[in-house]
Amino acid sequence: MAKQLQPVKGTRDLYGSEGRAQRHVVDTADAVSRAYAYDRMETPIFEQVEVFNRPLGESSDVVTKEMFDFQTKGGDHVVLRPENTAGVVRSVISNGLTHDLPGRYFYAGPMFRYERPQAGRYRQFTQIGVELIGPEQPSADVDVIACGWQILAELGLTDHITVHLNTLGDTESRNAYRTELVAYFSDHRNRLSEDSLARLEKNPLRILDSKDEGDRALLPAAPKFVDHLNALSQDHYGMVKTGLDNLGLPYRHDDTLVRGFDYYCHTAFEFITEQLGAQGTVLGGGRYDGLSKLLGGPQMAGVGWAAGVDRLAMLLGEAPGEPAPVAVVPLGEQAEVVAQKLVFELRARGVRVDMNYSGNMKKRLTRANKVGARQTVILGEDELNAGIALVRDMDGGEQREVPLARLIEELSA
Repeated sequence: MAKQLQPVKGTRDLYGSEGRAQRHVVDTADAVSRAYAYDRMETPIFEQVEVFNRPLGESSDVVTKEMFDFQTKGGDHVVLRPENTAGVVRSVISNGLTHDLPGRYFYAGPMFRYERPQAGRYRQFTQIGVELIGPEQPSADVDVIACGWQILAELGLTDHITVHLNTLGDTESRNAYRTELVAYFSDHRNRLSEDSLARLEKNPLRILDSKDEGDRALLPAAPKFVDHLNALSQDHYGMVKTGLDNLGLPYRHDDTLVRGFDYYCHTAFEFITEQLGAQGTVLGGGRYDGLSKLLGGPQMAGVGWAAGVDRLAMLLGEAPGEPAPVAVVPLGEQAEVVAQKLVFELRARGVRVDMNYSGNMKKRLTRANKVGARQTVILGEDELNAGIALVRDMDGGEQREVPLARLIEELSA
């Protein structure tokens, strides 16, 4: 007996209510981002490995542990994208869009990371995101945060979401802070986890994001980023907070919120819920003014965010249902010919139609009930000879005769 094939570990098939929930998240994000004047961008799901190695760093967990990379038959070293900010910035550079800034881009699609599958996290997962390329002003940071908030508001999720906000300052501020942070954690080496000891040498800011209890016990007394900001960085952060206050968007300053890569600067933010356990971040982003140069482009400011559709769909629960369909039940060959054209014309008008192909009347009406039909159209030889169709209301059970000439108009109403 042949082995029954299953999805690869960390992947899954999406259909039914789960599939509808994810489509609803993407469709809602697409609609809101259009209102914010973001244009849809589609980048390839695999890129040259340098697109991610350069900005993420060859020693980062994403590059060393989580990327799906392989050689093509032509010898190119490519990677399935683990995130899409780098891909969008690469696209802006390679397509000459740097001459037409600001650029506002929305994306939705699959990402790939080889990590331990857990609730709401898969090795193939869907992300939505926005990237605002070009503006250096703090108002751009406010714009992307507001867009994320509005998407979650349209999904009905903001009652359970808290926006965490921090600043990473500019390069001068970050270097001063890094020096203080390394000195502090070096004095407590014996209490650091193995991962954080490695980060101390390469990326000490990531220690602030550690989930290890021993590491976290050191955080309250650690130096704070806000105490090491120069005037420019203080002004930028202050204007972001003022902008959010002006829009009435709630946020909480969070000293431990960081982005560990050097191209990030100034604003960092996460939208966090307590409804998904310890892994509560559903949307995160920040400013990345140094990314373009790492990818071989010009100096170019940028700010954006990404959100996991799987986790947002989990929060959403039941997605809004599809409109109840009309069921069409033809009885006999002649009726099937008439029904086929009827169904085609109704669907062309946007009416959702379920066509019953076989079975006796009882089975076909059972099928109509199963798909939640609001009305069932019954076409038999007697009805055709009389120039009518029987239209049955599936909720109340009433049945009426409708002339075939008026049938499409009535069912489209």
